Amino acid sequence: MISRLLVANRGEIARRVFTTCRRLGIETVAVHSDADAGLPFVAEADHAVRLAGNAPADTYLRIDLLIDAARRAGADAIHPGYGFLSENADFARAVVDAGLTWVGPPPEAIETMGDKVRAKEVAETAGVPVLSAPDSPTDADFPLLVKASAGGGGRGMRVVRSLDRLDAEIEAARAEAASAFGDGTVFVEPYVEAGRHVEVQVFADADTAVALGTRDCSVQRRHQKVVEEAPAPGLPAETERAMCEAAERLARGIGYRGAGTVEFLYDPATDRFFFLEMNTRLQVEHPVTELVRGLDLVELQLGVAEGAGLPGDLPLRGGHAIEVRLYAEDASYTPQSGRLVTFDLPADGRFGLLPSSGVRVDSGFASGDEVSTFYDAMLAKVMAWAPTREQAVRMLVAALRRARIHGVTTNRDQLVEILTDPVFVGGEMTTTWLESRPSPGSTTIDRRTLVAGALMLAADDAARRTVQQGVPAAWRNVPSQPQRTTFEGHEPVEWWGTRDGFVVDGAIVLEASPVHARLEVDGVTVRYDGLIDTPRTSGTREVYVDGPVRSVRLREVPRFTDPADAVASGSLLAPMPGTVVAVKVEAGREVAAGDVVLVLEAMKMQHTVTAPHDGTVTKINVEPGAQVASGEVLAVVDQSPGG
Repeated sequence: MISRLLVANRGEIARRVFTTCRRLGIETVAVHSDADAGLPFVAEADHAVRLAGNAPADTYLRIDLLIDAARRAGADAIHPGYGFLSENADFARAVVDAGLTWVGPPPEAIETMGDKVRAKEVAETAGVPVLSAPDSPTDADFPLLVKASAGGGGRGMRVVRSLDRLDAEIEAARAEAASAFGDGTVFVEPYVEAGRHVEVQVFADADTAVALGTRDCSVQRRHQKVVEEAPAPGLPAETERAMCEAAERLARGIGYRGAGTVEFLYDPATDRFFFLEMNTRLQVEHPVTELVRGLDLVELQLGVAEGAGLPGDLPLRGGHAIEVRLYAEDASYTPQSGRLVTFDLPADGRFGLLPSSGVRVDSGFASGDEVSTFYDAMLAKVMAWAPTREQAVRMLVAALRRARIHGVTTNRDQLVEILTDPVFVGGEMTTTWLESRPSPGSTTIDRRTLVAGALMLAADDAARRTVQQGVPAAWRNVPSQPQRTTFEGHEPVEWWGTRDGFVVDGAIVLEASPVHARLEVDGVTVRYDGLIDTPRTSGTREVYVDGPVRSVRLREVPRFTDPADAVASGSLLAPMPGTVVAVKVEAGREVAAGDVVLVLEAMKMQHTVTAPHDGTVTKINVEPGAQVASGEVLAVVDQSPGG
């Protein structure tokens, strides 16, 4: 029996495993980097061991440090979570060799499925259809997909559409895979443009392997899943049964144990499916299977690791479950970092099963936590279960709209757009749909939101003053002239402060406080909640306004600006905090628009910074290994006369 379990991972998945352990009476051990020391998963563990440093290669990817941490903390078992070393056969063997219980499949099965080329051969032997690319591709064979042999999550993955780009994309994929997983091995396969990503959750003990149903994970950006649901909608019953049987054959054929996922590419046009890979771990999206089955998959993992068999009668709760991944990223999918001033997600349950219809949230962060640049950008998984898909969608949209998230830009609004798009509502999404759908463009901010933000700032000023508190906010001795508040990117808001409240345009009257504003229009009162923050880096006030539909971040334009804050024309600014991994040019070199100047790494993804125009590189302010802040000047490209 397991008495003390170390989770060799971080954030949300560590908290998820700890929740089941507490219910079962198993003590828990967290390991953490320096950047993660203050996160909730560390506080929730019974014991915690520091891994000095921040980069994954120095912390969560160090087998020796993890085994030593287990020894020092008195753990008798290790759960790998997902990502990092969860599909590393050497780690599994090291755990077993150290006399510890490995909560995962046998190392041999991890090794077989971890080599995705070999995995395809095994699948083909088991009678599962596979995709194969030619050894020497020609123009007729494109598009092709370059994939990392180890790991997943879209890292080390590139779509290549022409032969002249193949070598460069392979090298880029190798570098990204090596950084994310410690293994730069990649392979190439045909790329199906309009397929669906459907996977089967399998579970195996010493005697059998069973399929626990399908999940659809077709909504992806940059080959990383954004929305997952169970069961896969619109899948013909015969096809679903064939997929589940194929997954069971594959698991039995390699002597699998524990939780695993067999991923397929489904072509709706031909009703055919092809093996993609097998993930020999618990998936990020495992909760949607838990919700429709009424199972705790972590509890089943622990039971199999202790030598118990699967229950003879696995429940099937039914209904439909949908999960979205809430990321710290902007609309262009650029990872963001910083302090989560407010992180409030409405939920009926967390890290566990729901007793009835409702919303479950599995998160790795709380209000006040710092989102670093060292790890994946996912903040939380928000999911809903209901008797029907339509009800689950509606419930999930409502939960996202009620969420209050301040301080870090997230994809919350994009998730609402996805869930309400007719293509998604109709279950017609494919793996290319999200990135090919027309961009909604910049969403217009309702003027009432700007007014509410301006008056919250005014009310904040009034609340802070220590004298003349009876005088109306922003009172002036020329009452015919309004006050003006300007936010970056928006027209000024003009308003008057009176003894009865605030007046805008002579018709809109608001009562405001630093935390909310009530706006009355045509007899209807709408409440806007907010939060005012002054970032340490800039000192410029920001106000977060939560309206009836969305949340908006507004930055106040100072009345007087410091000339020292201006940057030279042609400056290349860091799009996010990160680490410089390569500088491709030197000062004095001529470049063309689009040429790569340097490469940044943030949150396990690499991002290229290119020349905005033809010109000459006059300054390079960084070197490989340098840590940079968002907005920092990395280099300067002076535009040539003909540029």
